Amino acid sequence: MKIGIVGLPNVGKSTLFNSITNAGAECANYPFCTIEPNVGVVPVPDERLDKLTQIYHPQKTTHAIVEFVDIAGLVKGASKGEGLGNKFLSHIREVDAIAHVVRCFEDSNIVHVDGSINPLRDIETINLELIFSDLEMLEKRLENAKKKLKADKKAQEEIDVLEKIKTALEQGKCARTVNLNKEEKETIKDFYLLTAKPVLYIANVSEAQLENVEKDEKVKQVEEFAKTEGAKVVPLCVKIEEELSSLEGQDKKEMLEALGLMESGLDKVVKTSYDLLGLMSFLTAGEPEVRAWTIKKGTKAPQAAGKIHTDIERGFIRAEVVSYNDLIREGSMLACKEKGLVRSEGKDYVMQDGDIVLFRFNV
Repeated sequence: MKIGIVGLPNVGKSTLFNSITNAGAECANYPFCTIEPNVGVVPVPDERLDKLTQIYHPQKTTHAIVEFVDIAGLVKGASKGEGLGNKFLSHIREVDAIAHVVRCFEDSNIVHVDGSINPLRDIETINLELIFSDLEMLEKRLENAKKKLKADKKAQEEIDVLEKIKTALEQGKCARTVNLNKEEKETIKDFYLLTAKPVLYIANVSEAQLENVEKDEKVKQVEEFAKTEGAKVVPLCVKIEEELSSLEGQDKKEMLEALGLMESGLDKVVKTSYDLLGLMSFLTAGEPEVRAWTIKKGTKAPQAAGKIHTDIERGFIRAEVVSYNDLIREGSMLACKEKGLVRSEGKDYVMQDGDIVLFRFNV
C-alpha cells in the first residue's frame, strides 16, 4: 500500500515525512522517472502481534507495512508544467491514496506561500491542479472513445461515464465525489484518475491547538469539507511528531502521557490510511515468525493464502482458523483445539480481521 504525501510549501509536509522515515523500518529511493521521491516504510501498529509474540517467542515478528511516498513539487500551475509539473502528477498516479497535509497553524516565522493561513483555499489549490490534469486526460479519452463508437457500440458505455465525471470536474468537484455503479467503477479503474483516489487530510496544528483540537475552527473547516468527499481527517502537530519519532519505548510512552495523548498522530495516520483503502490483516503465528498479512476486506481464504505464496493458493485444501480473542483467552492453539474453537474453512470462507490461520495445501 502506497500513500503519497502532498501539500503546498511550508505546510509541514517534509517534517512529517522525516518523522515517518525516523519511525519506519527503512528509507529508500523509489524508482520514478528522473526525479525520485523518497519512500518511508512504516509498520502498521498492531497490539495483537505484541501479544502473540509473548505467547510464541518467535524468531521474528513482522508487521504489515504502509509505504509513504514524499511527493514534492506542487505549485499553482503544476498541471500546466509549473514547478515539477507533470513529473509531480505522474508520481501521484503511482500511489493508492493521497495524504494531503494542510496547514492550520499560525506562525509568523514560517511564511505561507499565499501570505495567510486558509486551509480551504490550500485544499482547493491542490485539488484544482489535480482536476485540471484529469480533465486533460478525460478529454483525450473521450475523443478516442468517440472514434471507436462507429466500430464498437460498447464504447458508448465509456463515453457516458467519462461525460458524467467530466461534468463534475468542470464544476470543480473531484472524481471521488461522483456516484458511480459497480460497472462504471470498473470502466474507469485503469484510467488512474488523480481525483478519484481516496484522500486523507492531515490537519497540521500547533501544540496549543492540539490541546483543544475538537473545537478548533480551522480543523472544523477541514472536517466539514472532508465530509463532502467522504474523506477522513487526522489532526496532528507535525512538530510534536518529529520529537516523538526520535523516542522509543518508555520515553515515547511518557511523552505521550505528558501530552495527554493515547497514541501518536503518526500511528493514527497509518491506521486511518489502512482503513481508508478497505484493508485489514490476518495473522500467522508460530515459533519461526508471528506476522500480519495485508488483504482487502472481503478476500476469500485461497486468495489470502496466495499472499503468503502462490503455491499455497494453487494447492489450497482448507484453512484452519481461530479468532485472535479466543487464542489469547485460551493461551494456546492446542487449548483452542481441545475446546473446538479451531474451525476448518473451505474455499468460500471470507477472511475476518484478526483471523489466525494455518493453511493446508497440496502442490
